[in-house]
Amino acid sequence: MTPRRLGATELEIAPLVLGGNVFGWTADEAASFAVLDAFVDAGGTMIDTADVYSAWVPGHQGGESESVIGRWLKASGKRDAVLIATKVGMLPGEGGEKLAPARIAAAAEASLRRLGTDRIDLYYAHQDDDSVPQDAVLEAFGRLVDAGKVRVVGASNFHARRLKSANDIARTAGLPHFHVLQPEYNLVSRTGFEGELQSYCVEHNIAALPYYGLASGFLTGKYRSTADLGKSVRGGRMAELLNGQGTAVLSAMDAVAAETGATLPQIALAWLMAQPGVVAPIASATTAAQLHDLIGAWDLELSPDQLDRLTAAGS
Repeated sequence: MTPRRLGATELEIAPLVLGGNVFGWTADEAASFAVLDAFVDAGGTMIDTADVYSAWVPGHQGGESESVIGRWLKASGKRDAVLIATKVGMLPGEGGEKLAPARIAAAAEASLRRLGTDRIDLYYAHQDDDSVPQDAVLEAFGRLVDAGKVRVVGASNFHARRLKSANDIARTAGLPHFHVLQPEYNLVSRTGFEGELQSYCVEHNIAALPYYGLASGFLTGKYRSTADLGKSVRGGRMAELLNGQGTAVLSAMDAVAAETGATLPQIALAWLMAQPGVVAPIASATTAAQLHDLIGAWDLELSPDQLDRLTAAGS
């Protein structure tokens, strides 16, 4: 496994980011600790979470994932062995909503408390907010950077025009740039990133760390017929994929699996790792066994022909 530079920053990360959305939700604390330990022991470096994880669960308020990670950091003593990425902009609270400057400041302090750390290595705007001037948003992030509480700033779910305008403002005003983009991107969901947004990231050395790398489980091969749709609450979305290009993608992945001996999750992630602008996809695991399967992707080198066939199947 060769570390990859995080865009134009000084940070280097392993080619897979561990998603923390499941911690304190579908993975209890013991399972979460086991996954986190296994990830770091294997050479993993970046853990991704958000203040809003997992506010959608009945009885949760948000911050559950950060709190679990914080307790693991304290128990393991591994803070300096990992990079922590978290986000602001979807969980309302002190200071307002979305990317109001006062909300950014308050949310950062709350995240730092839950994580039990003095710094956030990568702090994302979780979603765009056109109700706040972009210079005000960047100034709020800049104050956190100047205070040493944030090292690098990123954007999630931004369109090309807004990412470009934010970085143009940052360049003119001497404010922090968005050095990282977190888009939805995978073999069956490509239009939101490919094209103008991907080209902008490549041209300006902005590191893409895609989420939903396994398409909510579809690319594991778990859903292959209508009879499989009841396997999870995501069945409705899986039906759309089966009726679209999903079946062709799975067929191409099966062929590559037969040629390489790799699992479907490894193939899906290895395809992402090979795409222009992508530094590392994000994937989550609820058990150490799942995690070991996922990290096998960073040692899987697909041939140009295999990459082309996978790309064509999802086009």
